[in-house]
Amino acid sequence: MNRFKDILKALGPGMVITASFIGPGTVTTMTRAGAGFGYSILWAVIFSVIATIVLQEMIIRLALVTRRGLGEAIYDLFSNTLGKFFVVWISMLAVAIGCAAYMSGDLLGTSLGLGYLLDIPTNILAPVVGVIILTIGLLGSYKVVEKIMLGLMVIMGATFITTMFLVKPDWGEVFSGALIPSIPDGSIIMVIALIGTTVVPYNFFLHATAVHERFGSLKYLTLARWDTIISITIGGIISAAILISAGTLIYGQEVDNVVALSGPLVPVLGEVWAPVFISVGLFAAGFSSALASPMGAAATVSSFFKWEGGMKNKKFKMVFGLVILIGVVTSAIGFEPLEVILLAQALNGLILPLIAILIYIIVNKKGLMGKHKNGPILNIAGFLVVAVVSFLGIYSMIDAVTAFFG
Repeated sequence: MNRFKDILKALGPGMVITASFIGPGTVTTMTRAGAGFGYSILWAVIFSVIATIVLQEMIIRLALVTRRGLGEAIYDLFSNTLGKFFVVWISMLAVAIGCAAYMSGDLLGTSLGLGYLLDIPTNILAPVVGVIILTIGLLGSYKVVEKIMLGLMVIMGATFITTMFLVKPDWGEVFSGALIPSIPDGSIIMVIALIGTTVVPYNFFLHATAVHERFGSLKYLTLARWDTIISITIGGIISAAILISAGTLIYGQEVDNVVALSGPLVPVLGEVWAPVFISVGLFAAGFSSALASPMGAAATVSSFFKWEGGMKNKKFKMVFGLVILIGVVTSAIGFEPLEVILLAQALNGLILPLIAILIYIIVNKKGLMGKHKNGPILNIAGFLVVAVVSFLGIYSMIDAVTAFFG
């Protein structure tokens, strides 16, 4: 019992990462996947959870064994100046540009739920949300952020998992879709999107920072592992719940976002509570992602430049504030930086496999990791995950470049 209490008390950094990847993009992707293909590609969500756990476990091990961030480890991995310059600056700029480019969408997605309920335009609500997040980042501490993320995870879980049970899906079909991989006609891009929306490059850097903030030494490695496994599994269940609900309620329909679920839920929850229920869940998902994105950018830049102090560092707060302000301005004026987003997608497609491979190399260095380097089982799992993630990243990059020139 005491062990179980210790594990519950340790939940934190993993929840931050989970709350980060369940954003408006994930919610929309899961909804469209369920509406378009029912439960048939639910297995891709399961794979994405396993892949994320494998990669993020390597990160917490690296963080606790070396007491360094991923950026520092990558920086020190290269002795060649040209190689170091390319990898460090491309990785850092790709993450920073990506977070800034997607910030407007995160804020608008956050405001979609409230805007739907209050009948207020999202381009008015989004900057307000951005200012609130900016205040939290500049005045708050990691502990404050962690508590907010935990609260948002509870809201998302209560909303989307409850919805899944209320709609009464065909559980036999659900388990079939979860355990038997299939790729229906026209689903390959959606499968890639389901996995890509969960394995997020900046979360590798953010997780190391969060682990340093929360766990003081290597003796907490086991608890940090449990935190990662439990948190990301919960995130996977929430993501799967959205897909299952959409597959049950709106299969075969064209949809843009999870708000489309509120109509079919009216017979179950009533005209008043159906939109409230879905909108609150969407707001929680958006707010968590909008808070994590600038943190991820700041953690990445801090790690590469070896800034110490985490969220207490003024330079960390400066990067955080800059990314948020970009989102506030672009969401307020309704600016859709398509070219910048495509550039960010291409860059992230390039660095996702690059960073995944570097993580795999770093955690296999006996001189750095000692007895905590990858064992045979972790190496096999890691190799498979890195191979799939590399394919996804390259596909995403080609897709973005094609769209850019098309």
